[in-house]
Amino acid sequence: MSGNRRKAFLVSAAIVGGALLMTACDGTDAATDTGAAQSSNSTAPSNSAAPSGSSAAGSGQGNAKGSDAKDEGTEDSAGSGADTGNGKREQVEQSCGANDISWSTKSETQAGGYILISAKAKPGITCYLPAALPIVAFGSDGTEAGPAEQAVGEQIKLSGSTTAYAGVQTKTTKENGGKELDFIIVAVNNDDSDPVSLPVGTITVDKPIVTNWHTAPADAVPFS
Repeated sequence: MSGNRRKAFLVSAAIVGGALLMTACDGTDAATDTGAAQSSNSTAPSNSAAPSGSSAAGSGQGNAKGSDAKDEGTEDSAGSGADTGNGKREQVEQSCGANDISWSTKSETQAGGYILISAKAKPGITCYLPAALPIVAFGSDGTEAGPAEQAVGEQIKLSGSTTAYAGVQTKTTKENGGKELDFIIVAVNNDDSDPVSLPVGTITVDKPIVTNWHTAPADAVPFS
């Protein structure tokens, strides 16, 4: 991840937060104006005469309409997902963002040493890690880890205790030297506008690589 991309992540998050605040304020003003308009138009003569038999007819129509509305509301609330066009609804798959996940890291000694990243959905959240390489960056210059595998993996559903793993080898060169750091920056993919900073202890970074997401930690060992 370049430094500009990392900055773009943070700027994007700030812009979204500001937009949400403005939307909330506009919504409050609109609700106030609408309420006032309805109040001014709601006064009706109290002595209006109703035609004979209109009370019974009105009651029957009101009950029928109310029942229909209730049925429609029940159907909408029961069907979570998108309408397929044939009267059925399918579940919408929510993509994971970094803030949907509980993160942890662990230093491993296999393959010359690497960092194992663990990702688990927060309680009550079900989301999908896309079939894409996780974004892992280092330091203020945003040095980004390259791919440790030649092809991306499959989409992974995170829910409950299901955990996904990715392995990061921070140094793939044999020469001495590199940047000394103590944290990594992780995003689910390039579209994730809310990356997280994870402590990893002191590491040396020089041409790092990262694996795809895997459901077994043994599959997340990076080999350069």
